[in-house]
Amino acid sequence: MVKVDNLIKNYGDFRLNVSLEIPDGTVTGIVGKNGAGKSTTIKAILGLIRPDGGSVTINGKEASKLTGDEKASLGAALSDSGFSTYLCIEDVIAILRKMYPTFDESFFRRNCESQRLSFHKKIKDFSTGMRAKLRVLVAISHKADLLIMDEPTAGLDVEARNEILDLLRQYLLEHEQCSILITSHISTDLEGLCDDIYLIHDGKIILHEDTDTILSNYAILKVDENTYRQIDKNYLLSTKRDSFGYTCFTSEKQYYAENYPGIVIENGNIDDLILMMTGGK
Repeated sequence: MVKVDNLIKNYGDFRLNVSLEIPDGTVTGIVGKNGAGKSTTIKAILGLIRPDGGSVTINGKEASKLTGDEKASLGAALSDSGFSTYLCIEDVIAILRKMYPTFDESFFRRNCESQRLSFHKKIKDFSTGMRAKLRVLVAISHKADLLIMDEPTAGLDVEARNEILDLLRQYLLEHEQCSILITSHISTDLEGLCDDIYLIHDGKIILHEDTDTILSNYAILKVDENTYRQIDKNYLLSTKRDSFGYTCFTSEKQYYAENYPGIVIENGNIDDLILMMTGGK
């Protein structure tokens, strides 16, 4: 279990103040616009930055007090970090052998081969997709109980993204108690992987919901001026004025479908969640 309790980090005019939990065996996603605080939250959990307040605990212990062996149970793939690009995978294997007592070299080599990663080519000569796959494989090669993934599929084509997501799904099948915290700009990646979603905006969590609930109960309503004046607004989370009338976002799709059969209702998704909850009124 990971628990983030009133975590505070200040950067000039930006202030992060978030609380969240990641139960054992779940996949949790954090979404939001650029600069909302996703990566800052990830780095604070990993101890890469010093919080100005609040606490982060992993399995009931403060993250800053984890022993080396306890830190070895974490696996991380960050978009802005990795091994020196002048190393090759054989060099990486030698490092991982020393870093992690539980490093599964045969698993790592097998998956590098299946992902067509050269063992002797320098990482600087890898494509963006190859580097992303390597970061994920490093994170999952030592039987980690908690994986933290910051934009693991950013900038990749559909095929490369699917290959990385397949690696994570397979890992989850083989390690049922493993938890994953993942951020991504690509909603379809999260919809097919995450159990729940946190929406962060301007350094604060503004919504937490099960992914299945978002996909089944949330919706976009499109109504004209007259209908908007009459419609029950108690279940509207956000509203935007458009040229034709109003676009509304709700978590009670069924209520509006039953009580306002004439309005346009479109199924909601995570992209709609981000757009309407951070850009509407």
